[in-house]
Amino acid sequence: MFCLMWQLPALAQPFTDSNLPIVIINTDGAQEIPDDPRIFGDMKIIYRGEGQQNYVTDQNTPAYLNYNGRIDIEIRGSSSQALPKKGYGFSTKMADNTTNNNVSLLGMPSENDWILNGLAFDPSLIRDYLSYNLSRSMGNYATRTAYCEVVINGDYKGLYILQEKVKADGGRVDVTKITTSQNTLPNLSGGYITKCDKTTGGDPVAWTMPDYNGGQVDFIHELPKPADATAAQDNYIHNYFTDLQTSVTSSDPVTGYPSLIDIPSFVDFMLSNELASNADGYSLSTYFHKDRNGKLRAGPIWDFNLTYGNDLFFWGFDRSHYDVWQFADGGNDGAKFWTDLFNNTAFRCNVSRRFNELTQPGQPLNPDTLNTFIDNTINYISAAAVRENNLWGTVPDLETEIFSLKFWLDQRVTWMTEHLGSFSGCSSVAVPSLVISKINYNPNTSGSFTSSNDQEFIEIRNVGNTSADLTGIYFRGTGFVYQFPANQVLAAGAGVFLASKANVFTSRYGFAPYGEFTRNMSNNNQDLVLADAFGNIIDQVHYYDSAPWPDADGNGNYLQLTDTALDNNIASSWTAMNMNTLPAEFETKDFALQLYPNPTSGILHIQAGETISTMAVFDLRGRLRSMFRPESTAVTIDTSAWAKGLYLLKIQAGAKTSIKKFNRR
Repeated sequence: MFCLMWQLPALAQPFTDSNLPIVIINTDGAQEIPDDPRIFGDMKIIYRGEGQQNYVTDQNTPAYLNYNGRIDIEIRGSSSQALPKKGYGFSTKMADNTTNNNVSLLGMPSENDWILNGLAFDPSLIRDYLSYNLSRSMGNYATRTAYCEVVINGDYKGLYILQEKVKADGGRVDVTKITTSQNTLPNLSGGYITKCDKTTGGDPVAWTMPDYNGGQVDFIHELPKPADATAAQDNYIHNYFTDLQTSVTSSDPVTGYPSLIDIPSFVDFMLSNELASNADGYSLSTYFHKDRNGKLRAGPIWDFNLTYGNDLFFWGFDRSHYDVWQFADGGNDGAKFWTDLFNNTAFRCNVSRRFNELTQPGQPLNPDTLNTFIDNTINYISAAAVRENNLWGTVPDLETEIFSLKFWLDQRVTWMTEHLGSFSGCSSVAVPSLVISKINYNPNTSGSFTSSNDQEFIEIRNVGNTSADLTGIYFRGTGFVYQFPANQVLAAGAGVFLASKANVFTSRYGFAPYGEFTRNMSNNNQDLVLADAFGNIIDQVHYYDSAPWPDADGNGNYLQLTDTALDNNIASSWTAMNMNTLPAEFETKDFALQLYPNPTSGILHIQAGETISTMAVFDLRGRLRSMFRPESTAVTIDTSAWAKGLYLLKIQAGAKTSIKKFNRR
């Protein structure tokens, strides 16, 4: 047992103003904030705007209040609760103290769950802030952050970071919220948020996985909450991690780890933890998330105070060194799959290539970029850092601390560069010539089609001269989920449609889509990233619903790429097309096609003027009934065993596509 004692200096002068936002909390009855249960209070955030000085006296001026309302609040943290300066978790509430109040605080997306990070055990005051901002600059979601100074019940409490809590939300961890009734596929497949962590919060361990030190790593449900997780849901996500461990040595896109995980997120998660030499990495505060029908993703990163050479030195710990791999240093190494992934030649090549990319001039992990960010951050909080030390005595020599941190980072980048190995094996990856050529992100509604979301679609076209193997190809990121089935081929010049609801698409346009994606596209803007099984980008479009992008926002138009040779990430490459033109586009691509007899009670004959390369039959709900690759101008299909009704026949001959209906009577 350790006994901790602090000598607390007195604040030299009353706190009156700051260049940072000021958070003022007054609990009901001036109660002391407990660990549990939460208590109610009022909170005001004073913020005049960027570059402006904020004053405590502004708390009575509505124009200067970023928030003025109710909250419930409690102490948060584990080992940090032993410190005299506490961290807090709070929710913004409506006046009834019951209803959550989703609001934007200091420019962050609207939500109700927030954290006041007390910067525990970090004499630099910037390790969490630096890490979260680096992760976001690498293209990943990490909690958004805003430095502030806090006053509780009239007492100045020092420098804090106001930040988002990790939770499922469109602006945070963007996964579907699974419910207790969703216990069969496909709904059973997500969304999940799972973490490796200590159980001090009272949440039970869902399962354990062994590490290479003879220990066990605890896995805990975050979504669904432990009390809500059904046996089917627990088994599904547990088995998913077990399958990852089983397949981790294979790079096969169908049977190996690429079929299960979003490799770019695992690569970036490893680089974030290794750049920081995170002493808690992989075993504690380690999050994963998986959307419905999607791959498992690593992240978001969390709790990076014991990093960049810092540790709990007063408790005898010294683990954050610049010359070790944290997944294999004999400490918190995490489950075996982390080490196994790194030892996989293909995965390690991707780690090395990505690190090389991120350390180039102007990139987030370049030493000059890192130093500039650190210097700007310290300059921003310098006045508050003096008050922090006057109050708590935890920042005795900030200048030396920052010098040491920057020197450590320079050593770390050099060591990692020397020890990651070559990336020549994955430096130039050939990807198929696939282009996102149509986007219908906000269809209009009508009497027959009342749901905009159900009518969404995109088209992907093969603009190359050879057939494209679609095995393993998927959409990276979150919010839009689709992965092509294995062993599917798209002919040169041909295109496929992916729809939100296949039966709605078929009913509206008269032909069936190739597949059905999960979730829906944003009506504002979204990044659509088509990638191969290893996450190598094939095509990427970030569309917007505002100028200079063409107007296709709920007015009956969709976005059409004017020429597949153009850069489809530029607004001028697109035009707005009326949704009613879509069936006509396919009707004009007939190639002397004949179906007879139609209706048919048995044998259906198909005769074409060109060689038929692929032929697919769908029912009117968009479900694939049969697939053929005849390579002939004449084909027969025996429909005698099929149910009566209308069917759609999609035929491709080279770059041409035709859709025909036939009736099985």
